Amino acid sequence: MTAAVHWIQQAPDRWTRGRLKNLIAKAANGTWGSDPAEDGSDVRCVRAADFDRPRRRVRIDNAPLRRVDASSLRQYLLRPGDLILEKSGGGEKQPVGMAVLFEGPEKSVCSNFCARLSPAAGVDPRFLTYVLAAAYGQGLTQSAIKQTTGIQNLDTGTFFSSLWAYPRQEEQCRIADFLDAETARIDGLVTRRREMTDLLALKRERVVELALGLEHDSHAHDMAPLKYLVEGITVGIVITPAKWYVESGGTPALRGLNVRPGVIEDSDLVRISDEGDAENVKSRLRAGDVVVVRTGQAGAAAVVPPHLAGANCIDLIVVRPGRSMAPRYLEYVLNSQYAQAHVSEHAVGSIQAHFNIGSMKKIPVPSLPLARQERIVKALDERVAGLDALKDKFQQQGQMLAERRQALITAAVTGQFDVSTASGRNNTEGISA
Repeated sequence: MTAAVHWIQQAPDRWTRGRLKNLIAKAANGTWGSDPAEDGSDVRCVRAADFDRPRRRVRIDNAPLRRVDASSLRQYLLRPGDLILEKSGGGEKQPVGMAVLFEGPEKSVCSNFCARLSPAAGVDPRFLTYVLAAAYGQGLTQSAIKQTTGIQNLDTGTFFSSLWAYPRQEEQCRIADFLDAETARIDGLVTRRREMTDLLALKRERVVELALGLEHDSHAHDMAPLKYLVEGITVGIVITPAKWYVESGGTPALRGLNVRPGVIEDSDLVRISDEGDAENVKSRLRAGDVVVVRTGQAGAAAVVPPHLAGANCIDLIVVRPGRSMAPRYLEYVLNSQYAQAHVSEHAVGSIQAHFNIGSMKKIPVPSLPLARQERIVKALDERVAGLDALKDKFQQQGQMLAERRQALITAAVTGQFDVSTASGRNNTEGISA
């Protein structure tokens, strides 16, 4: 018996043993409709992108308007108290299967990648929302996923057949009331942590800008285009044929996905064949090179560490600092708000920003003696380290609060404690998530 099902034996004796489907009266696929008529008859179409995932509610404001003819609208119309279940989509870090509560009042349907769930008679919609949140956290949706062509599809028949235990409606409402209050309190703490993290990020930007003399476009130093201050600026190889990628051997290669401001994530490097080495050797990296993302998080820059010397890079800009430019100083400059504004101004692309090498070469950079650059880096490292440590602490606290929230929901809807006597504080110790 799995851990997700074991709790049913421990649930209060007064609770009914059954399956998730006993809590659901009807599950029906949604519709995408057609292009909006823009005559006042269009309805909102809720997608997974419109889920407020932490709160398990619909965010209706950004849901697109679509046209659904009157006869079909009777079939697809969402009613307050319905739930919307994501059936197709998801990803490695965010599996398909999350459900959110629709509270209205705007006339809406859900997309064809989702399903509309109507609670069974005697089932509180908020309680059902929390139940499905607990089931998602326990992995019941993940175990019912069928993946084809990179898209996750939830087998709702398998998922709804999962064993479950549940109380009568009166107790469901008490549990939902308790969780509404306690999760709101936790969400308030998470929001404050997020606000503090944002303030720290702003302070960090200010510290860097002041140290580099880049504040308010009133530069304290002589400026020169980057191309005149470094040894060289090139672009890594662009590889599209699948035959270049190999499972073993070959040369490790960085991609844009591996680079964040000031950080290179090297745990999932691709490897490329050494075939045609004469053509791609020019993009082999040296320790101290600064790689810059061209597509996606355009402009993000990081220094290549010694252990990645000899690796290759795919579609990244490579800046070779030379003897008159300190790599870490250049990293600070390129990740500064000042340089990022230059990237945003010259990047192209409506879906993903793309930054080209020509614009990279023209970025004005402070022209300073090497010794001065190194002093600035030392001072910044000391000041920024404290701010980064505090930011990491707030992020860790936010993660702990999110985990506590999930544990509290699971404990309440599985009967691990009686909400009528629980304060909501320190009552998740010793319970399973």
